[in-house]
Amino acid sequence: MVPYGFAWASIDNIDYWMSYNEQIIHQPMDILFALDQIATNPPESLSGLINTDMAGTLGYSFDGFNSLALSGARIDPAYYLAQCANPSQIASELQPGVKYGGYCALADRWDWFASVAGAKITETSDGLWQPVTDPRIRAVMPMACDGWLLFGERGLAAVDRPVLMIVASRDELFGEANLIFSHLGTNDRRFIVFKDLDHTMIYDEQQVSRIAHFAIAFFGTTLQGNKDYPRYLTEEFVKKHAELDWIFSNVT
Repeated sequence: MVPYGFAWASIDNIDYWMSYNEQIIHQPMDILFALDQIATNPPESLSGLINTDMAGTLGYSFDGFNSLALSGARIDPAYYLAQCANPSQIASELQPGVKYGGYCALADRWDWFASVAGAKITETSDGLWQPVTDPRIRAVMPMACDGWLLFGERGLAAVDRPVLMIVASRDELFGEANLIFSHLGTNDRRFIVFKDLDHTMIYDEQQVSRIAHFAIAFFGTTLQGNKDYPRYLTEEFVKKHAELDWIFSNVT
């Protein structure tokens, strides 16, 4: 295995959700807890080798939401509740998630959900919840993610760090991912599409290898300052590969 200078940490037995529930808050907070543990009590063999002040996150599907949540995005309760008051009127690209992904499952028990999140997150002056993140997280890579209904335009405008989004062109989440990307507040953002594949591409070893390529280039650029990697994150590079597509980017 070629070393790239990264230390990797993950959380065992983290569960997925079939509909929005308290895990929307708990899982990002679990990741922050893990970051604190690594910072204060690193594995003995890696003591002094891990720079937890330069951290990044990545995830796929429900874990892609976790990565997006750690980007600085802020939940917008008013937007979520207004949209879920009439689910049939929600944008067409979100309907699969509304019908089969339980996007509006929190609408009837929002007060309970807010109590789970706690006053430290929910009590603000501008109507948006505080972001569930940490300044040590310098870049995020959400893949095949959702979250538009919870964050909305105002909440996504708060995203303030580099983002690389990846999704398959035939994934039911493609439209939502595109919507999310177009409203991210950060100017350091990139969106790469894997053509003619669906949500299950994560089980394809070849696609995982390609994802790893972009993860190394992205985090090597944003966290390590590697000068050789940015060229792998450009429209010119992506469009040399027929199986990939480049949506747009604000990075110059």
